Amino acid sequence: MSGVRHLYVHLPFCAHRCGYCDFVTAVGRRGQHAAYVDALLRELDEERHMLADPLETVFLGGGTPTFTALPELVRLLEGLPEAEEVTVEANPETVTGDLGRALRAAGVTRVSLGAQSFQPLLLSVLERSATPDHVRQAFALLREAGFDNLSLDLIYGIPGQTVADLEADLAAALALGPEHLSCYELEAKPGTRFTHAWGDELARQADAMEDYFERVVYTLTGAGYRWYETANFCRDDRRALHNLGYWLGRDYLGIGGGAVSTIGGERRRNTPRLARYVAGDYAREIETLDDDVRARERVMLGLRLDDPLPLAGLRHALDPVGLARVELLGLAEDDGDTLALTARGRFLGGAVTAALLAE
Repeated sequence: MSGVRHLYVHLPFCAHRCGYCDFVTAVGRRGQHAAYVDALLRELDEERHMLADPLETVFLGGGTPTFTALPELVRLLEGLPEAEEVTVEANPETVTGDLGRALRAAGVTRVSLGAQSFQPLLLSVLERSATPDHVRQAFALLREAGFDNLSLDLIYGIPGQTVADLEADLAAALALGPEHLSCYELEAKPGTRFTHAWGDELARQADAMEDYFERVVYTLTGAGYRWYETANFCRDDRRALHNLGYWLGRDYLGIGGGAVSTIGGERRRNTPRLARYVAGDYAREIETLDDDVRARERVMLGLRLDDPLPLAGLRHALDPVGLARVELLGLAEDDGDTLALTARGRFLGGAVTAALLAE
């Protein structure tokens, strides 16, 4: 199979911009949904020659893709290429029976539901409008629509969160029986209103992150989930194939305002200005990725996975002294052909990877 096998589609519309968010989003703008979908389909038509047929994965992210007017969302889905895995991100409060059935009919195979927490107070801190009941109802409606591959997102390190809160969130998520769970540290970007409002508490939570992370891993692996990537867990090998493509360093095409593509040693980013994008002016930022940059990225992303990283063509990106040190500390194992972090090394994650990379 030739051509790019992974397609990302950015839908920026949201009911509300959460204080910690720094993605390309647009609040409301229902009158612009149709024009934006027109622009997406136009860009897809212009770039389709780069895509394989069929694709491996399509991923609709945002924003809140399911906030997009349903007729326009269906029109978009029907205009996209077929793929083995088609994922749509959804916020729980947007999910209805009609939405679930429409997604299934349009070829969606997987829904990633942004639960974030099951604690009302913490949801309020995150400025999420969904309630725990919304999450459970959305999950049930998607099951009724025929989805057998559902993912839940959880966030930890939320201001005001306690160990008991985290344990309750994990228990509530496990009770629903999702095929996949993504559990992320809260990242509040500097300069967002969230950091201004919660700066001191975010600092306190940062001290607890290591403990939270270990509790997440031990709880979910103890429940039978595979810890296949730093923040991701699955049952029955239901790994997120689209994100797996990123972590394996595969090329992907991104369409939409602010969307990023990495193709043939070049990374490009569309303008985040929606009016400009809709007008057909992509104003792309272009970055050439040389062999050293690509090798370093391949190491950084590949070591997030539980599968060993093949070292063919990558050894020059490693610092021999750093590698010897982390092996001596029992944090990584190099068998000559592959490199893998040990369980202890995976808990330390980025710090180990940084020690491994050549300057």
